Amino acid sequence: MTDLTDHGPNPYVLDIEDATLANDNFRATLWTGSHLQLTVMSIPVGESIGLEVHHENDQFLRVEQGKGRVEMGPSNTEVTFTAEVAADWVIFVPAGTWHNVINTGDDELKLYTLYGPADHLPGTLHPTKQDAENDPDEH
Repeated sequence: MTDLTDHGPNPYVLDIEDATLANDNFRATLWTGSHLQLTVMSIPVGESIGLEVHHENDQFLRVEQGKGRVEMGPSNTEVTFTAEVAADWVIFVPAGTWHNVINTGDDELKLYTLYGPADHLPGTLHPTKQDAENDPDEH
């Protein structure tokens, strides 16, 4: 079983592929430091992260399993960039860019993401997307 506690800001190492593939939660924060944060995510078939923006955070996402479509743009009504992604692909989201990742495959979409600076409260765990949407500390 994967340890889903936030190990930051202490020194920490892990097999990120194993941790990402073992995670069945919508979002689990594994490490939060002063300038960086690591989360793992699992997106069910046909679901998405949800259109969102991080005004102060650049974001790096890496797909470990599944297929998806990335949508990005300058506003929530102006999504001008789309790309298909699959295992081993990475996504770079500049701060202030609206974005969404949709699972278009037949399996759960498993990915991890790095935020700089941290976006979620240390120790954030959302078993489902609904939990994330109901969290008053989320945007």
